Amino acid sequence: MRYFAAAAEAAGTDGEDRSEQTLATLRAGIVTDHPELGGILDRCAVLVDGTRHDDDAALDGVIHVDVLPPFAGG
Repeated sequence: MRYFAAAAEAAGTDGEDRSEQTLATLRAGIVTDHPELGGILDRCAVLVDGTRHDDDAALDGVIHVDVLPPFAGG
């Protein structure tokens, strides 16, 4: 897992190793372990090796899961 910007702040870390087998169980697990993420995770882009996937996506062989909160830019 890699957390960016407000997601890293809410999780209290920039990254961690996780063992969940699907994206749905991963989402549930990180909210359980980092309750502060519960308020923003639904608004975040969650990318599995750089691509968005459905929650039933298997995570076997995945290198990175990134949590990117919405951001403003110009």
